[in-house]
Amino acid sequence: MQSLHRSVELAHQGDDDLGPLKLLPGVWKNAEGTRGRGWNMIALPFATEPGSRINYRLLVNQYEETLQFTTVDKAVPNRGIERPDPSTGNPSFDTDQFIVTLDYQQSIAQLAAEDNPVSGKAGPADLPIHHEPGLFLHMTNFTTSDLDVARLGTIPHGNSLLGLGQAQVINGPPTIPAVDGLPDGATKDLNSGYLAPYKHYNDNPFKGTITHPDFDGFNPVHPHLLLELGVPNNVVRTTVLPFNTELEKAGIVNIPFIEKQADAEVMDSIFWIMELDEPGVGSEPKLMMMYLQNVGLDFFPKFGQQPGLIRWPHVSINTMEKVAPPEDAERYPYKPGV
Repeated sequence: MQSLHRSVELAHQGDDDLGPLKLLPGVWKNAEGTRGRGWNMIALPFATEPGSRINYRLLVNQYEETLQFTTVDKAVPNRGIERPDPSTGNPSFDTDQFIVTLDYQQSIAQLAAEDNPVSGKAGPADLPIHHEPGLFLHMTNFTTSDLDVARLGTIPHGNSLLGLGQAQVINGPPTIPAVDGLPDGATKDLNSGYLAPYKHYNDNPFKGTITHPDFDGFNPVHPHLLLELGVPNNVVRTTVLPFNTELEKAGIVNIPFIEKQADAEVMDSIFWIMELDEPGVGSEPKLMMMYLQNVGLDFFPKFGQQPGLIRWPHVSINTMEKVAPPEDAERYPYKPGV
């Protein structure tokens, strides 16, 4: 960093002090070619008729998003000290860690939603379904296990999370990992009856507002496929930002109701920031962001003699583009679709 004196200021594009986060400052949206490319699936506890084997509903959403990165906090100091063995006669010395943080504000509204079994609770178009303020962190020195990035998020349902990861920059496009959307600890047989909501969308993928005959739709059994199919063909370079709550001392903290009813236990998310071979905002190339996030929700006992609870994947994917630098963020209200 240029200075070890702490400063809080408007973020700037391409600021080297941000390290692997330097492409993030600005406003990201589902705009132009990326409209309607946010998709979400989540299983939720649901009261059904007596005797029914299915005591949950599977909700699928198509959504649009606004994601803003506007404020940078530089040289945040974490004070430390190294104390050698006294027998060596060596003096102690400071091991101060310095962190650069980037604020984010995420807002999501659904374009369309369905559930199975039908509950009447899926909600209308334009319904706000997510709001999340948080921070991306770049640990500039004294990293542990080479974990140099972190994500702090706070969710109005009553969750706070810390995810850790190791950033990397690769040439060319990203490789999207496969995700199994079926619950762990139940059955994997789509014809079992218990997975009837998943079978319904496996046989009839959710198309939301998209009517094009060649669109395959969103399949919650394989929720990564639309990301895989949507990778641009002119990606020059990709910054990979992974965040996992099961690394080191990371984790999720929930309010008591969530702990009791549908415990959010783990989160694994990956953001891919892609530099395209075409002009973009300001002096930057066109930038597109893809992300894949999987939150494990624990509820209902596992099948058979297995101990513990079934883990239900809650998967969100989206593809956005940068539409404005941080200084123009006020032109883009913190609301999707505007």
